[in-house]
Parts: sequence; structure tokens; C-alpha cells
Amino acid sequence: MAESRGLWFLVGLSLGTLAGVLYAPQSGEKTREMLRSKADEGRDLMQRTAGDVRQQMNQRVTTMRDQATDIADRGRQVVNRQLDQFQAAVEAGKQAYREAAGVENKGDAASQL
Repeated sequence: MAESRGLWFLVGLSLGTLAGVLYAPQSGEKTREMLRSKADEGRDLMQRTAGDVRQQMNQRVTTMRDQATDIADRGRQVVNRQLDQFQAAVEAGKQAYREAAGVENKGDAASQL
């Protein structure tokens, strides 16, 4: 929104300057020289503004990339933790089954004797 206002300000400034130049009582050579000078100033301003915007965007992209990397790392850690817990629960279940089956097999062997 602020960038849009700045753009419209520059457009209005340019149109006002052009209107003033066209109605100014100067010679054609002086008017052309002033127009060239103002065009150069405008071009320089736009280049500086474009450089500033590019720098700000690079900073934002870098920040967002770092945040995305951090989120992905945390997600990976959570998934690995959950996987470890799941594997531990499976092993505990297997061990409990082995113990229960071992107890039943011993009990069955004792009743047969």
C-alpha cells in the first residue's frame, strides 16, 4: 500500500513538473536540458528504489527460508521421536507376548506332567 502511494506520488510529481515546464517561459534548449536533467534524476531515483526493494526482498526471502528450514527440522525431529516411541512400544508388546507365551507354554508342560 505504501509503495503504491509512493508510485502515485512520483507519477503526480512527474506530471506536475511536465506541466510546469511546458508553460514556463524558457528557451527550447534550456527546457530540453532541464527535462534531461529531471529524467536522469528520476532514473537514478528509480534505480536506488529498485535496489532498496531488491535488498529488502532478499532479506525477507532469507528470513523465510531460515524459518522454513527450522520448521522442517523440528517436524523431522517430532516424526523421529514418534517413530522411536512406536518402535519401542512394538518391542515392548513383542516382549510381553513372549513372556506371556513362555509362561503359558511352561504351564501347559507342567499340567501334562
